[in-house]
Amino acid sequence: MSGQWDAGPSGGGPSHDDPPSGGVRTTRAAARAAERGTERGTGASVPAPRSGGRAEARRAAQGKGGGGSRGKAAAAASGHRGRGRKPKRNVKKIIAWTAAGVMVLIVGTGGAIYYKLNGNISSFDSDAISKDRPAEAQADANGNKPVNVLLIGSDSRAGGNSNLGGGGEGGARSDTTILLHVYADHKHAVGISIPRDSLVTVPACKLPNGKWTKELPNQMFNSAFSVGNTEQGNPACTQNTVEKLTGVRVDHTIEVNFEGFAAMTSAVNGVDACLPNDIYEGDINPNLGHKGKVVLPKGTQKLSGQKALDYVRLRHGIGDNSDVGRMQRQQAFLSSLIASVKKQGLNPTTLLPLADAATKSMTVDPGLDSATKLMDFALTMKDIDLHDLKFLTTPWRYNKERIDLVHPAVDNLWTALKADRTIDGQDATGQQEDAPESPSAEAPSPAASTTTATAPAADTAGAGVKVAVYNGTTTTGLAGKAAEALKAAKFTVTTTASAKTTTHATTTVEYGPGQKANAEKVAALFPNATVTAGAGSGISLTLGKDYAGAGGGAAASGGAPAAAAAPQPLPSEVVAGARSADDDICSNVSYGGK
Repeated sequence: MSGQWDAGPSGGGPSHDDPPSGGVRTTRAAARAAERGTERGTGASVPAPRSGGRAEARRAAQGKGGGGSRGKAAAAASGHRGRGRKPKRNVKKIIAWTAAGVMVLIVGTGGAIYYKLNGNISSFDSDAISKDRPAEAQADANGNKPVNVLLIGSDSRAGGNSNLGGGGEGGARSDTTILLHVYADHKHAVGISIPRDSLVTVPACKLPNGKWTKELPNQMFNSAFSVGNTEQGNPACTQNTVEKLTGVRVDHTIEVNFEGFAAMTSAVNGVDACLPNDIYEGDINPNLGHKGKVVLPKGTQKLSGQKALDYVRLRHGIGDNSDVGRMQRQQAFLSSLIASVKKQGLNPTTLLPLADAATKSMTVDPGLDSATKLMDFALTMKDIDLHDLKFLTTPWRYNKERIDLVHPAVDNLWTALKADRTIDGQDATGQQEDAPESPSAEAPSPAASTTTATAPAADTAGAGVKVAVYNGTTTTGLAGKAAEALKAAKFTVTTTASAKTTTHATTTVEYGPGQKANAEKVAALFPNATVTAGAGSGISLTLGKDYAGAGGGAAASGGAPAAAAAPQPLPSEVVAGARSADDDICSNVSYGGK
């Protein structure tokens, strides 16, 4: 994941500890078990912040005291293969990306527990979701459909989250985002971490006053969650942004905050984690002014509460102090969290506190706004073996203090997801497609001109070259996506608009006098584009159905979707860097530096 586990909407639904009259029938024993489970759930408290930690330093610098009321939130849990003892038969293939998977197994303990968990859940309004969305995935020959789940970690500055490291500033931030793709066979899944500092286009989003913002290009990805500047954040805007960025339909969104995450790790009695070097107080809080004592020692350890949160938020004192390494540690920790649950066994003593902690800190889309919906959702993922759950980060490169997504590698990734292909070019049943050898992440695939255009030689290949971009199809979002690819290669985009006609089959680059070489550089970013002399003086790019079919965008309402092109393979280094959920917890937890 990228960045931090952050906080979501404040406030919380009422707890319903008594079974409703005329509702679910419970036996006296079940009711007593439910009551005991409820007590355990509320007993999974979050430890107070450590002296000298990040939250205390921020309060001291701002002249503020500690404390604060509880904030509301959103939570997601993930699934892994346990190490050591062989799991019981009934838990051999369970994955719980949210409290949903846990709830499937515990709802039967009593109606009181079910309604308590149901009352914990918060959701955002459906009318905040963009109306201009990618098409829904189609079912396979067996009637199964892939599912895309957006997991958001939110850093609210409200309530108990401030004590845990949210700081004293107002508003909420999103620094952790994973797009989880569950394949149509529901036996494989991949989680894609999207860097918080990625430069993307944030589409129109709904504000708290009911108005909608204008589309804003070249924004930091995590700014989408802050649209509206509220303590609750804007998960719907993040969902809209991910759909705009990827062309992938997001079926469900789940948000979790600091407080809920810390409580979940305490509820499972800690999570195994690993570090390549000692971490000091000054690393956790760079504003401390001195190194301080060791907070997280080198090697393996079991973490819960505040220390678990420190681990997944840790950025300094390890690797190159970047968010990239932090995403890798978060991927490892999610895997280990699920392994912890499985090692302890799926019993009410373990699961009731976890489910209560998770649902108390969960904000979801309207499609998951009840315990019943969460259970139904969890059941669709029960057969995913942890070895078949993968994690990776979008293909990226540094752009000073920001991150650029690398094209066309990242476009190929989104195309593979839409085609329901695994990251190594296989279908979900493991059948290997014939495909050319994977290109380098930094070397875009060659494209055709009147012959074949050559790839730009460097990151600055497009510097000083101006391009007008036109969408020549009925597919929405193509011009904006192509503009992002051009900007990433340092081209200057002067216009994004619809072409005079929307029946262009192929992508074309037209050029004026003396611009052929630059036009070929543009075409190199768009496989199979042709380069021709035009009537104008500059360079114009007109996108065709071939670009739409290769993952450029989603079919417009009322328009027939373009036939999907076979996805291109991802760069070998991207595939090699992917993490399986059952990998060793000490592997792949740092990036660069020491």
